[in-house]
Amino acid sequence: MRDNWHDIQKKAINFRDIRDWKQFHNPKDMALSLVLEAAEVMEHFQWKSEKEIKAYAKSNRDEIGDELADVVYWIATMSHDLGIDLPEAFKKKMKKNDQKYPVTKSKGKHTKYTDL
Repeated sequence: MRDNWHDIQKKAINFRDIRDWKQFHNPKDMALSLVLEAAEVMEHFQWKSEKEIKAYAKSNRDEIGDELADVVYWIATMSHDLGIDLPEAFKKKMKKNDQKYPVTKSKGKHTKYTDL
């Protein structure tokens, strides 16, 4: 059975709290850690061609998954500590995105909403 968001968040907070690391987790440092982990995801693809990326992604799924999981850890702890219900925030943001990027104007385009 797959974990839901609140289960994932609970596991992340438990992992942190039993190690007494909350004392180090202020919003600035959590945001920095999130960006650093996202950069580690990006490192997997740096300097590779599209063809190389496809092969690399297949042979390095576990390592890439580890880095993505680190990103999720920081999102889970940060949203918890800031009192943000992330599933609800995601739903609200997707509604805003629907308005910014109507299918009739944005389908098949990578144009920013201000230029549609």
